[in-house]
Formats: sequence, C-alpha cells, structure tokens
Amino acid sequence: MSDRFALTGARIFDGADWHDDAALVVNGDVVEAILPNGAVPSGVSKVETGGGLLVPGFVDIQVNGGGGVMLNDHPDVASIETICRAHAPFGTTALLPTLITDTPAITAAAVAAGVEAARKNVPGFLGLHLEGPHLSFARKGAHDPALIRPMTDADQAALVAARRDLPVLLTTIAPESVDPGRVTALAKAGIVVSLGHSDTDYATASAFAEAGATVVTHLFNAMSQIGNREPGLAGAAVDTGNFYAGIIADGIHVHPGTMTLALRAKKGPGKILLVTDAMATIGTDMTSFTLNGRTIYRKDGSLRLADGTLAGADLDMISAVRFVHRVVGLDLDEALRMASLYPAEAIGQAHRLGRFANGTAADIVGLSEDLDVKHVWIGGEKVFASSSSGLTRGSMP
Repeated sequence: MSDRFALTGARIFDGADWHDDAALVVNGDVVEAILPNGAVPSGVSKVETGGGLLVPGFVDIQVNGGGGVMLNDHPDVASIETICRAHAPFGTTALLPTLITDTPAITAAAVAAGVEAARKNVPGFLGLHLEGPHLSFARKGAHDPALIRPMTDADQAALVAARRDLPVLLTTIAPESVDPGRVTALAKAGIVVSLGHSDTDYATASAFAEAGATVVTHLFNAMSQIGNREPGLAGAAVDTGNFYAGIIADGIHVHPGTMTLALRAKKGPGKILLVTDAMATIGTDMTSFTLNGRTIYRKDGSLRLADGTLAGADLDMISAVRFVHRVVGLDLDEALRMASLYPAEAIGQAHRLGRFANGTAADIVGLSEDLDVKHVWIGGEKVFASSSSGLTRGSMP
C-alpha cells in the first residue's frame, strides 16, 4: 500500500465534472479528496504530473486475453496476471477476464483460477465473465458449435457456487438455451446476466429483462438485428431501459453511424458502454493465435478465423475512447464515462470504481492532452509510466 500523496498539475475528471487548479489526494489504496491546489495539507507529498488529464481508471467487462495469452488456453492465475498486466498500459485498471465457450473442465479451471486471483488480490482483477456455453447456434460467431449447449441444473448450481467465491461474476447466455426462471435464480444469487449470441426476438429479450437480465453483450454483433417489424435483441437492448449494452468501438464491429443512432436512442437508466472484447494480441506483435484449436489471424486491425468470421477484437480501451470521441463525436467526458463509470454501474461496482470520491478505489489514469496514456495507478500503486510521463517526486508512489 502506498503512502498519502496528492497528484497535481493536471485537469481532473471525477466521473461527472472537471476540476482545474486542483489536486487529487490519495490515501493508501483509496481516493481521499479533490482539493484546490492551495488546500493540500502540508503533510501530504505532492506529485507533479506534468499536465494533461487525470481520469478514473477504465473498467473492461469483456477481455478474452492479452500479453500473448488467452484465458481459454491457459485458465490459471498466471494467465490472469498476464492479461491484467497487458491491459494496464492502455488505461484499464479493472477487468473481467473472459472465458469463451469451452468444456466443463476448462470452465471449472477458469473459475478456480479466478477465485485464487481474487484471494491474491491480483492488480486489475475484478472477477470473471463466462461468455457461453449456453448460447444460440444461429448466432454462434467464433464460438465452437460443438461446445454450445443448454443450461442444466448442474450448470446453474455451478454458477451460483462460483459467485460465492468471486467478487464479480458475469455470464452471457442466450434465451434459446436458458429458461427465464434460471435467469431469475442467477440474478438473485448476485450474478450479472447478459444476453448475447442470440437470435431471439424483441418480446423474448424484454421478458428476460423482466426475469433479471441486465446487460447485452457486444451490441449489434452476434445477435438479431433491428428490422422494420421485428426489433430483435439489438432493438431490445436500445429500447429497454434497464439494459446496459457493451459495444466494440473499433470501427470494424459496428459502423460509427450505427453507434450514433444507438447512443441517441438508448433508453436509461441503462447505458451503452465500451468493451474491448480483446484477444491475446493486445500488448504484442503476434500475427496469429489459436482458440479452441482454430487459428485466428490478425490483419488490418481485425481478428478473424480463416473463413473471415470476426473473432474478438484487436482493441484496447484508450483506443476505444479515442474512437467514440474523435470519430463518433462524443464529448470527452461522455467517452470517458463509457469506459469507466457505465461499466462499473453495469456490474454493481460504481460505489468504488469509475469515479473519484472519498473512499473510491485509487485507480487513476493520467492522459496527455492528445489522449495518450502517460501513467496508471491501481489501488494507489503506480503500475505504468510512459517514458514521457513527466511524473516527478522524490519518492514515487
């Protein structure tokens, strides 16, 4: 745990408002206050950031891999540590390592690894996202159809048991493979239920929202689309107020114009939030890797199977923020909320993540005016500093 210090010299975004000529005071692993520069107590060490912006750390609820590792291939604590470490230089301070549809044995190993990662307080580890295997064959995407299956009593019991030992558990399911009563039971157990990889209709998706589903996985991808007489899952995601919806903002998975339409139309309080759906390539120069024994190729900013099917994304969170700000045209504060506050809200963690207030986690990203990541703190500990960060202090936090 670091000591008490104040970050100065940058504009500060607290998740709602901007603060100029102010300091962000950190006490141990939490934020203590945002104070005028002249009001920092004399006993608090000042750390000059060299300008730019200080913003809440990014929260990514769909991360399949990073640093050359896929959770599916190596469902262990070392892989979780590698994935979290790979995403930190891009501003992600809390993430859900995501297991794509796999065998019961691999799923059990991933859960065990997640429980151990939580016990060890792995920096950046927030919990797990189990994406499948209870999906739709019609909208399988890159998921192996041989491993997709309906949810059983044993599957439901295993999820409930896993949630007791994990800080956060999110699971993506399709109504085609799961009864609404099971969704209610999962939600009551504290599991975040997301709809995805589904060809379901609007009415069924709305009924599952009533049953307890609160998130939609990678909006517009691997789901029934908005039509003139049937809005599909995509339409339900936008039109149902209590759905949060992840979106992959790389300009490949969803057209910027489609993003704009969805953002304008989204009913609240649920929001559209950024996810990377990142794969092993993040933080590496690798040109291919395998998933469930199939080769995925990295080319022209995308990841695809040999038949051209998109397989996750070659995307990091700061790039997604820049995309929705510069290409889609969102105000910077809203782009930042999509990467921090909204995902934290979607998984019930906004009391400590996605904003700066007394007692929230000292997960902090320092950005340049051009939105390059300069430095990153997780729980008050510095985990990344670029060579040009300009961070100075006698004893660095």
